[in-house]
Amino acid sequence: MNLKIKIILVETSHPGNIGAVARAMKNMGLADLVLVNPQNFPHQDALSRASGADDILESAVVVNNLLEGISDCHYVIGASARSRSIDWPSVYPKECAKKILTEHRDEYTAIVFGPEKSGLKNQDLDHCHALLNIPTSSDFSSLNLAMAVQIFCYELRSQFYGEQPYKYESNVRYASVQEMENFYDHLESHLVVNEFLDPENPRHLMRRIRRLFNKASPDQNEINILRGILSSFEYRLTKKLGHNQNDH
Repeated sequence: MNLKIKIILVETSHPGNIGAVARAMKNMGLADLVLVNPQNFPHQDALSRASGADDILESAVVVNNLLEGISDCHYVIGASARSRSIDWPSVYPKECAKKILTEHRDEYTAIVFGPEKSGLKNQDLDHCHALLNIPTSSDFSSLNLAMAVQIFCYELRSQFYGEQPYKYESNVRYASVQEMENFYDHLESHLVVNEFLDPENPRHLMRRIRRLFNKASPDQNEINILRGILSSFEYRLTKKLGHNQNDH
């Protein structure tokens, strides 16, 4: 499959899990593995569990934080089984694969998996458009990391090579994660200046604003329009302040 899809593992503690994920990816034809601050990598256990997917490990990109790994992505899904205080939209693997193939096929997409024991932090989910929800038995819902990656990769491959694949029609260029981060910084500065946002405690409000825009999935033109609106406010405010100073 020639798709721009990154499988991203955040702070993985066991190197064997990294190897098992590499094997699952290669089974299904994916190759872009990104490791965010892994505890032990490279490691012999990773090579052993990869079982022939050594090339996936050798080409894996290691970064210091999640934003560094997803800055060029336009659609980001976070795998999480934990309930959250702020409701995130959720997708099942099949519908997630469908959305990637129909709307984001020409853009980089990231599927993000958190640490084995704790899962993704809210700060990581701030960058995600939705949560990947893998339906399991309520009596025993635990999946190991490689299992979760394999399920998603299988659904993607199944639909990509299906007898009636989804028709790809989208010409929309969605805003990248980095473009959205630039917009959030721009917006937050205006909210602080206008005293709508407390700069000492901005997280809760900004997290809800992020959820609002992530659900909307704005394209590049729409973000440019919003940035232009904010810039026009800056220009008018600066011009007004200049007039007031001249009056004195």
